[in-house]
Amino acid sequence: MQRRLFAALLAGAALGLSTGAQAQDYPNRPIKWIVPYLAGTAPDTTVRIVADAMDDILKQPVVVENKGGAAGNLGAQIAAKAQPDGYTWVYSAAPMSTSMRMYRKPGFDVMKDFVHVGRIAQSDVLLVVNSESGITSVRELVERGRKNPGKLAFASGGVGSPAHMGAELMLNASGMEALHVPYKGASESANAVMGKQVDFALTIFSVSLPHIQAGKMNALAVMGPRRNPRLPNVPTAAEAGLTGINLVSFGGLSVPAGTPAPIVKRISDALNKALADPQVRAKLEANGSIVAPSTAQEYAQNLQAEIANTEAMMKAAKIEAQ
Repeated sequence: MQRRLFAALLAGAALGLSTGAQAQDYPNRPIKWIVPYLAGTAPDTTVRIVADAMDDILKQPVVVENKGGAAGNLGAQIAAKAQPDGYTWVYSAAPMSTSMRMYRKPGFDVMKDFVHVGRIAQSDVLLVVNSESGITSVRELVERGRKNPGKLAFASGGVGSPAHMGAELMLNASGMEALHVPYKGASESANAVMGKQVDFALTIFSVSLPHIQAGKMNALAVMGPRRNPRLPNVPTAAEAGLTGINLVSFGGLSVPAGTPAPIVKRISDALNKALADPQVRAKLEANGSIVAPSTAQEYAQNLQAEIANTEAMMKAAKIEAQ
């Protein structure tokens, strides 16, 4: 018995020394940062800004890999199965939490398969229409939808995405009917509005803003709790008469579960240092994001709360899991 106990203690000590040595040496080769969305989307741009800064901090390349598809589930599945050695990161975001309720088998568990390092940024979600539609308010959109039941269409970044959920909730609250047309991401969704393939969409602020400023889109409402200072005349959904809707996009950095704690701390320290850099903050804010760093615990709570929010939205909009 004493021999086995002594052997176990030695093994534990050896493991601790090994983990400590790995952390001390980390990183000693390039790091892969998976973005579960298409290149050119708002999350992709956000990650590339932060990755550039973390290159310098960690003294190793942080290589961004886009793995878009299935409303972000494909990239999340790949990251969840990766070796937990600190060399695979994932841009975790609200859709990963949404998938926990929207899909019966999403292929990963956002709260069990990952260690959540910290939040990076938040972004408002806007209800937008084509500027040539003649629609300038939520009331006018609702009236058109009621007069033409089932003839309007809306775009989203995929079945089960927060944009899809929010639009369904909006339809339920307003008594409208509209056809859902899913796309691969927010950028394609915005393009569908500008190309008149659909009548409206909920899109991330950073994606919509350039098109609004160019006069190609009208923003009808901010779907979060407060107005955006860069579009001060655009009301919130509640101010426009759509109650019970609270959508704010957010994202952060996570790693596969089992990643050694000292390595997670090394990544966390580098992330916080990057987000404290005035140049990084300026670039993110110019991209329409609100820099919102957090502790690991706060970010995990953020993702957990989004699961509960999704469940409430599905119930209110009478949406069943896919």
